[in-house]
Amino acid sequence: MTALLLEHGPQSAAELAARLGISPAAVRRHLDGLLAAGQVAEREAPAGRRGRGRPARRFTLTEAGRASFPHAYDDLALTALRFVAAHGGPDAVREVAELQLAGLEERCSAAVEQAQRDAAGPVDRAEVVAAALTTEGYAALALSLGGAGSSAGEQLCQHHCPVAHVAAEFPQLCEAETAVISRLVGTHVQRLATIAHGDGICTTHIPAHPPLDPAQHAPARTTAPGGNKADLPHPVPAGRASAGTAGASTRSTPSIDRERTPA
Repeated sequence: MTALLLEHGPQSAAELAARLGISPAAVRRHLDGLLAAGQVAEREAPAGRRGRGRPARRFTLTEAGRASFPHAYDDLALTALRFVAAHGGPDAVREVAELQLAGLEERCSAAVEQAQRDAAGPVDRAEVVAAALTTEGYAALALSLGGAGSSAGEQLCQHHCPVAHVAAEFPQLCEAETAVISRLVGTHVQRLATIAHGDGICTTHIPAHPPLDPAQHAPARTTAPGGNKADLPHPVPAGRASAGTAGASTRSTPSIDRERTPA
């Protein structure tokens, strides 16, 4: 049915029923499901096409409905990056990757800053960053490591990668993303696995740090947002670490370790 709407444009339930060879009632039941899923929208027929009686309702695809059809975005991105690599080399590809991720970093950084303003104590940046990445489509989760009373740090797990196929050929995308995560959490991080390299999830290790003294920061009213975090007994410090202690607080790419998995 969505293919008919894509091919022929807005149509009424009766028109769709005629094309499919089924009853209008059956078409409307299917359209109800597409409406609830946000894949189609309903609107009145143009005045010149109305007949007698109740105005006909016509159905059209939404952007979400169009997105369900195949796209060649990966092919376009690969072609563009191959051209950049051929004419500018690996550094040019890295610049493109950093430019692509600049907007993501800005939005996630704003979420961290908002959490710091709202928090009554130290902010667990890994938790806030996981929530922010989830809103960007990464399905991220922050997990604490170690037993009760101790922590070996945290892991930021991303269960989806929007650019996995492209990053498989151009690892600069993963490197730039890891650098962004490092700056967001305010400390050196280590990428352990990536979907682009065939792993099930992208996993980034964040080393443990003691919580900062809340008296060093002006308290506000609420705690940081939750919902994307397991038990985290040792929050990542709320303040941005200095370049001398964290190795990743400036805009330049920090040193990033990765335990490579077999391609």
